[in-house]
Amino acid sequence: MSRKMNDLETDDSPAPKAGDLVSNLGNPILLKNVNMAGVSAEAAQGGQKIQIWTRMALTSDQDLFQKIIANIAGAIEHAANAVGEYPSLSRAQTVFLVLRPDDTGELWVDKAAMCTYSALKRPGPMAAGTVLFENDIADITGLWFPLVEVGPKDRILCIIREGWRFALYFDFNPDGDLVIEEAKRALGTLFRRMRYADLYASLAHEPTFKSMVGVGWFPFLELGIAEIRTLLGMIEAEFALNEAEQNLISAFDETRLERMFSRWMERAHLNEREAILRPAINAFKNSEPVTVIKIILSEIEGVMSDAYYQVHGERPYRSNKLPDFMIEQAELRAGGKDTLFFPVEFGKYLKDYTYADFKKDDVGTAGSRHAVSHGRVAGNEYTMARALQALLTLDQLAFYM
Repeated sequence: MSRKMNDLETDDSPAPKAGDLVSNLGNPILLKNVNMAGVSAEAAQGGQKIQIWTRMALTSDQDLFQKIIANIAGAIEHAANAVGEYPSLSRAQTVFLVLRPDDTGELWVDKAAMCTYSALKRPGPMAAGTVLFENDIADITGLWFPLVEVGPKDRILCIIREGWRFALYFDFNPDGDLVIEEAKRALGTLFRRMRYADLYASLAHEPTFKSMVGVGWFPFLELGIAEIRTLLGMIEAEFALNEAEQNLISAFDETRLERMFSRWMERAHLNEREAILRPAINAFKNSEPVTVIKIILSEIEGVMSDAYYQVHGERPYRSNKLPDFMIEQAELRAGGKDTLFFPVEFGKYLKDYTYADFKKDDVGTAGSRHAVSHGRVAGNEYTMARALQALLTLDQLAFYM
């Protein structure tokens, strides 16, 4: 749960009681006669039929946002003015409007407790009240206002600010059957896209993504967002990665490696390989990249094949089917393609790097499963950076299972 408010703001509402985990920061503005039903999708003259949008999710990075936000905010502010309230929505961090079937409504402007739902990297159980950091979060899966009453017949509209971006979501519920879980997921997607807009942009920029994959890196879930941004910055600037890679290698100390290994052991297809994978972790601790790479790149295909067998009841007759299968599994695990799991992009990483095309007479890199298995990699290619990439690739698969 998180609560946002202006530090200079005063409020006459009672303070949260001692022992309460969370509460709203104040009371809503109670509106009357608000019959908002949609937003026109096209221009029209009097008497013409038009299409209207009754549900929408978009951010301020999209042109349509600027075309409609002023009209929406003006309509809401006008309704508030009619009951003697004068909020400035352009200055608000969070606006949540709930409209009832009788056209009354509650307008929450920086007052409603806000909760984000996340998938975590930490393995094992976690007690309530545990302090979490951004690097503990693998993905943001939802956002909601749990202490605001919303019913299936209601209509909702939400405006959220994150950094220098805004998001707009509304569902004017023409069928009278509001699905709150869908709204949570949509708001979570908007929030995630705003918070990590630079990451999305870099992966969508084909030359940047191609360059990143070309040197064996990916926004692996185990990496912290600052670590990923550092790598991307160096790659986009076409700088040498030696220092950045060395910093990453140093960051994977015993505690972090053991946390990653514990996550592996929670997955059945990895747990049954404990006797094989434990030496790889120990070898990384001892700066033995050859051992790490030889073990991990050999086991990755077996892990994916076992997962495929569990779902389909047969082994794939060609290994090139496995990346697409893992994309499907990641989408199921994360609830879609548009998540920080980046399943489609990881599928490309597997195909273009881990399973890159290779001819037996070629000399490959230590990131190529085929080159390593055929013994066609020069000794100086077996570096700790490549070893870390191998561990992180297997770890990414663990998140997808």
